[in-house]
Amino acid sequence: MNCKAVVFDMDGVILDSEQLVVKSWQKTADKYGIEDIESFCMAALGLNREAAKKLFVQMYKGRCGEGQDTLDEERYESLKGEMAAEFHRAAAEGELVLKPGVTDMLKMLRDNCIPCALATSTRKEVVTMELINLGVIDYFDKLVCGDMVDRSKPAPDIFLKACEELGVESESAWAVEDSYNGVRAAYAAGMKIAMIPDLVQPDDEMRDKADFIFKNMNEFQEYILESIRA
Repeated sequence: MNCKAVVFDMDGVILDSEQLVVKSWQKTADKYGIEDIESFCMAALGLNREAAKKLFVQMYKGRCGEGQDTLDEERYESLKGEMAAEFHRAAAEGELVLKPGVTDMLKMLRDNCIPCALATSTRKEVVTMELINLGVIDYFDKLVCGDMVDRSKPAPDIFLKACEELGVESESAWAVEDSYNGVRAAYAAGMKIAMIPDLVQPDDEMRDKADFIFKNMNEFQEYILESIRA
C-alpha cells in the first residue's frame, strides 16, 4: 500500500463552503459599493487571514468604497467581520454542508487504520466549531490550522507540520487540495497530491504539480482502495 496518511484541506474539500464565502463577501461588498470582490475571493483561496488581508490591500490599494472609505487593513478587518457574521448566519441556517463523499472517505480511512489530518488556513476556533457542527471532527487524528504556523500556503509549513504531527514522512502522505495555493504548498512539502477542483479548474501548473486530478472525493476514495488491495 502506498498510502501512509492523508492530509485534507478543509474549505472546498471537506466543507462545501467556498461558494458560501463568495456569496457572503458579495453581500458585504455590495453594501459599500466595493466592486469585483469575486476576483479577491478567487485569489485568496487557501490563504490564511493575515495573507488574505495583505492581498486585499494590495488589490484595492488606492480604491475606495461607497462614502470614500479607504480600503486599508483596518477597513478589511471591519469588512471581514461583517462577512464572517453573514457566513455564520447562513451556516446556522443549514447552508454549510459537507462535500459529497466526505463521510464515506473518512470512514474508509478509519476502517483501514490510515491516519488523517486537516491542514487548513482557517483559524482553529472556527475549524473546531464547524467540524463539530457537521459531525466529523472525531475522524481527524490531527488538526493543523492557519493560526498554528508562521507562513501561509503556498509555503509548505502547514503540510509539513501535519505530517510531523501524524508521524509520517511527507513523501509518503497524500495531500487533498482544491486551490492553487494549496497545491503549491503540498508540492513544496514533497507530498503526493490529489487535486479535487471546486471553484477553480486546474491550469497547466496544477496539472504539472498534482499527481492526480479527480472529479470528486468518490474517485479519490476508489483510487486509495485500489492501492490498499494491490
